[in-house]
Amino acid sequence: MIVNLSSPAKRGGLVCIAVAVGIYLTYFSVRTARATYYTGLETLYGYERATQIEPENARNWYLLGRYLQYSLEDANLERAINSYLNSLRLDPQATMTWLDLAATYETEGNDAAARSAFLNAKKTYPVSAEVSWRYGNFLLRQGEQKQAFSEIRYSVETDPLRAAEAFSRCLRIEPDADVILDRVIPANREIYIAVMHDLAGERQADNALKVWKRLVAMHADVPMSEMFTLVATLRQMGRGPEAHELWMQAAEHAGLGDLGGPKDSAVWDGGFESTVSGWDYSWRYSTEAHGVQIGTDRQEQHSGKQSLRVSFDGSSDISFREVCQTVPVKSGTSYELSGWMQTKGLTTDKGVRLELQPFGAGGSLVDTAEVHGTEPWTRVGAVWEGSKENQDVEICLRRDASEQEDNKIRGTVWVDDVALTPTAKIGDKR
Repeated sequence: MIVNLSSPAKRGGLVCIAVAVGIYLTYFSVRTARATYYTGLETLYGYERATQIEPENARNWYLLGRYLQYSLEDANLERAINSYLNSLRLDPQATMTWLDLAATYETEGNDAAARSAFLNAKKTYPVSAEVSWRYGNFLLRQGEQKQAFSEIRYSVETDPLRAAEAFSRCLRIEPDADVILDRVIPANREIYIAVMHDLAGERQADNALKVWKRLVAMHADVPMSEMFTLVATLRQMGRGPEAHELWMQAAEHAGLGDLGGPKDSAVWDGGFESTVSGWDYSWRYSTEAHGVQIGTDRQEQHSGKQSLRVSFDGSSDISFREVCQTVPVKSGTSYELSGWMQTKGLTTDKGVRLELQPFGAGGSLVDTAEVHGTEPWTRVGAVWEGSKENQDVEICLRRDASEQEDNKIRGTVWVDDVALTPTAKIGDKR
């Protein structure tokens, strides 16, 4: 379409229209910018000015309502409610406004109005995890457990990150963890693991164990690393036997139930066959400490697929006790500590040995003979007389500092098939 602007009058008219449109747009742009500036102040005056400048903007009324609801200095719940209602007249589909209005009504003690606002929020966003979460918690406070659990379960299904908090909140109302697991927490591997971690961290070991049993029952893939926190919590609570039993169950569940070695050995993974390390009943060591490097070696082994290699670089006279494992032992039983070692160019008069150190009272420290120089795979062993009580002991690879002039240790030792096997009852020894 071609407009004929040949006459001065037509050209002038078009210019006037353009100027008017420009003025109109500029006015609203400036007005919006001013309102935005005032809301950015995050003060009562600022939010009030924004609603005065742009009274038809629902967000300005919402922000004023939130400020009046949560401010420590200027809180005014009645004004907050009015601000939210003004916002909703302009935008009745604003889910968050309905939710905050519901919370304000509940704080004011108007539960009926709060319920109505929550239901309006559900109408505007029926699949929202946040709406179900907040409505479910409101129902918990109202004592409507069945519907509350249903809403919270939907929230967790939609947003699994809420699972641990959901369990914790529902437990305040329903002390039976199995009921919560049945009715609130979906049977999902990731969700169960998250809840178990949270319960272990809160030292709710019994409830965490209930979650673990459900993971086992659903044949979920649970790596050993996911069990470290719960095992540690049980030990910290003085429940060592349960901690070790859980460790062994977790190992079996993770496909690590048979790692070789004597069946009656109390040492777990004595052949260093697994990749699990650093926690409780596994081997603990750093791959690189001062003057020494530690790691598994698939080229050298006494049995199985690999051994542990410890290489000293000759830079220092290191006192070494860096490879250790906590091992539970039975009361009234003596044990033989044993292992196989191979060395290459291991210098100084102070060699490497295995050592057993009890944690508690009863029993004494024992250690094996040291290995030096260059030797093929050699078995080392020592008998520990045992203790009259069940307790944990610590088995470590040990090397003491030397007092000789040429005392900087160099060379490599390989360790494999470490075991702690019962020999006899203390009263049966002759």
